[in-house]
Amino acid sequence: MANYDYDLFVIGAGSGGVRAARTAAATGARVAVAEDRYLGGTCVNVGCVPKKLYSYAAHFHDAFEDSHGFGWTIPASPQFDWATLRDNKIEEIKRLNGIYGRLLDGAGVKLINGRAKVVDTNAVEVNGERITAEKILVAVGGWPWTPEFEGSELTVNSNQVFDLDSFPRRFLVLGGGYIAVEFASIFNGLGADTHLIYRGELFLRGFDQEVREFTRDEMAKKGVNLHFETNIERIRQVEGGLEVTLTNGDRLEVDAVLAATGRRPHLEGLGLEALGVQLDTDGTLKVNERFESSVPSILALGDVTGGPELTPVALAEAMHLVQHHFGDKTPPPLDYENIATAVFCHPNIGTVGLSEEEARARFDAIRVYSADFRPMKHTLSGSDERCLMKLVVDDASDRVVGAHMVGDEAGETIQGIAIAVRARLTKADFDVTVGIHPTAAEEFVTMRSVTRR
Repeated sequence: MANYDYDLFVIGAGSGGVRAARTAAATGARVAVAEDRYLGGTCVNVGCVPKKLYSYAAHFHDAFEDSHGFGWTIPASPQFDWATLRDNKIEEIKRLNGIYGRLLDGAGVKLINGRAKVVDTNAVEVNGERITAEKILVAVGGWPWTPEFEGSELTVNSNQVFDLDSFPRRFLVLGGGYIAVEFASIFNGLGADTHLIYRGELFLRGFDQEVREFTRDEMAKKGVNLHFETNIERIRQVEGGLEVTLTNGDRLEVDAVLAATGRRPHLEGLGLEALGVQLDTDGTLKVNERFESSVPSILALGDVTGGPELTPVALAEAMHLVQHHFGDKTPPPLDYENIATAVFCHPNIGTVGLSEEEARARFDAIRVYSADFRPMKHTLSGSDERCLMKLVVDDASDRVVGAHMVGDEAGETIQGIAIAVRARLTKADFDVTVGIHPTAAEEFVTMRSVTRR
């Protein structure tokens, strides 16, 4: 066997790369990780973690409003200070970066600060040094992509939006994916006059249609200005801020424009094209169920491979990859069905399994149970926010194949339901489960009448 410096060399210290490095090292493998930016990747630094912290911050707006009906008087109107939130977030991320560093150190993984380039099937170059490895894992993740139009250089992307120098009183988001929808809700909740521009007729493509329509209506009620079937023609710097001209002729003056127009694999300069590593049509790395690229010694996982762009997916892939390459028994292929996810717009979305549309396409007959109601809290708060809950059932087997929720803490609620959907439980199993009263979540076990077939 050739004598390599390492058994596994990981490029990228994000969720997937760090987990793979630590788990491989635990099997006795010699492992190194190269990272040129920050430990913890997108999730910790410019993704899930700061996004959820900002979402919490934005929810206080509703809490202050809702408190009056419960007898609370707030003497002065609450003031929001952007710099406090931003700087507290920065401190928390530094803490998490430190934890990731200690985890790698404790696992005996060598951390190298620098951008690695693959120079051969079993060699990388970092900071001018050539290092050999039996296997090279590409875990570089994605990077925000912004389309080009006149003034597109005046936009910020989802990496930059957390650290704006000052709070944008007038905020505009371009895009229709979950990142666009989340930031529209966050800045609206923090008090900005917020616009969302999307070229399609409705945002959140791929989600359940009823969920998308319900979310649109709730976000509009909360004051987000939604502009569908239009796009940005150009952005110009004017005295008062940025003048945005839309393709439908409308003009808006705002203080900041977030381009949340998608993410692409961060592959530039990695040297993979020279080795002929195959890509899929969307530019992601093509891998088999062992996470091998078309060059078997080069592995890849996470966002760079084009699967669901979710931290827990990268973590699961990392464990699987290590079992395949460093474990003593071959695991079954990773099952990407029934992966639960949440969108932290306001109100939140939680979803697992099939949408109603997907279920109709897959099964001969389905039953849909849905409840759209005013949560108990809002009987006194005076808010007109509503909650949507929905179960999609395969008629023949009675199995619950999809569960969807739009409402307070939908992510927390759907996590538990996800176990039931994953375990292939039936509507009858849900029906014999005794609810917890009074909660919104009990609705999932008390829906008895079919909404539609």
